[in-house]
Amino acid sequence: MSPSLAPADLLSRVQRDVERAAQRSRNGLRYAAGTSRPKLGRTPKDVVWRRHKAELWRYRNDDIKVRTPVVIVHSLVSRSYVLDLYPGNSAVAFLLNEGLDVFLLDWGMPDEADAGNRLEHYVDDGIPAAIAAACEAAGTEEVTLLGYCFGGVLSLLSAARHPELPIRNLALMATPVDFSKMETITALVRDGRLDPDEIIEPTGNVPPDVIENGFRLLKPTAEVTQYANLWENLWNDEVMEGYQAMGQWARDHIPFPGAAFGQTVDGLVRGNGLVEGSFELGGERVDLKTITRPVLNIMAERDHIVPLAAAEPIVDLVGSKEAEELRLSAGHAGLVAGRKAAKVTLPGIAGWIADHSEKA
Repeated sequence: MSPSLAPADLLSRVQRDVERAAQRSRNGLRYAAGTSRPKLGRTPKDVVWRRHKAELWRYRNDDIKVRTPVVIVHSLVSRSYVLDLYPGNSAVAFLLNEGLDVFLLDWGMPDEADAGNRLEHYVDDGIPAAIAAACEAAGTEEVTLLGYCFGGVLSLLSAARHPELPIRNLALMATPVDFSKMETITALVRDGRLDPDEIIEPTGNVPPDVIENGFRLLKPTAEVTQYANLWENLWNDEVMEGYQAMGQWARDHIPFPGAAFGQTVDGLVRGNGLVEGSFELGGERVDLKTITRPVLNIMAERDHIVPLAAAEPIVDLVGSKEAEELRLSAGHAGLVAGRKAAKVTLPGIAGWIADHSEKA
């Protein structure tokens, strides 16, 4: 038999439950009406380079302690604001507070004009030009290149094909190289049960809903669990803000340029070309052993999109004498966003970058 509560404790608990019920009703109405969506990507920044739809942003920082700038390369299929959700939940703001000079390469929203963009468009043109622009803006000769998810794949390919690029360090977050280990999300196209041409829309691109549904297949019961958690925490304004921000990002995918998608399916998924050493761009085989600068492979232990086994081979594939792993207790997006990121994942990433960079 549980002990009875003192009258004062009982009254306090009743008051708490009443207040939470009122907050739950208020937040529930706001959520249903769509009037409480947080404004995302608020860290002040300037566009320092633009080509076609791609832009390089430099985030404002009056207290730069690390001279070597960080150029973040984002993925092609999701919005980059996951790195800068809102104040108190922003990987970009954390890195700025650590004294880093932060740039972010955002590829923009593809349309029919981008359907013919091959991977070379990003690897041989976009990334090298953005690195040059960052060096010019920061007044430096080198950068740390930090790729996230498929942006990490693009960064690997660019660093391998262009050893002359002024990349001091290469850091890769949740970056797949062994696509045979991404069994659930790649199974249909890998096994030939689905032809890439079947999912390309008239614009020549893969529509966002195909990408979103592919990720949803990885966790088919996730929405049920999320709604249960939402109800439990509907009274909590901080939890609600985070839930809505991450939910908005998870549903906000962008088209995948058709030509680049075809190369990805044929060469990376079906051919597993990075592991097999057979992947070609521009008629030349990509040799990851040409990468000799320091490499940090950042992996999330609970990543359901890029499992550990898909990212682990990086340190053995590159030619760097200094190739390290950083395994963090997080999920795919949890590496850069969420309540624990500033305590669990981001300090190790920022620390490695600072230790391998020139101080201001």
